[in-house]
Amino acid sequence: MLGYDDKRNFFRMMVNSPCQLQVTDDESSRTMQAVCKDISATGMSLEVDEPSIEIGTQISVAIESTSSQIPSLSAITTVVRCVPSTDSSCVIGVEISEMK
Repeated sequence: MLGYDDKRNFFRMMVNSPCQLQVTDDESSRTMQAVCKDISATGMSLEVDEPSIEIGTQISVAIESTSSQIPSLSAITTVVRCVPSTDSSCVIGVEISEMK
């Protein structure tokens, strides 16, 4: 039997799906590709090809569906965590503030 050790309020679903990000920070507004590693009712984990993204940065996330049974996802999020994975990429945790 598998135990549930994660202290989160919502289960995370592994998706590993490509997505498009619109990043808005103090420097600029830019679009980039990423991979959504997992998603829950309140947040997502995204792998991006940047060394870091500042906590508090607002990001619009769009995940296109490849199935007519599942709708595409569009959300406004805020970065709450950034963990470097290589010298040129990181995994960010974002909190969903609005679904579009």
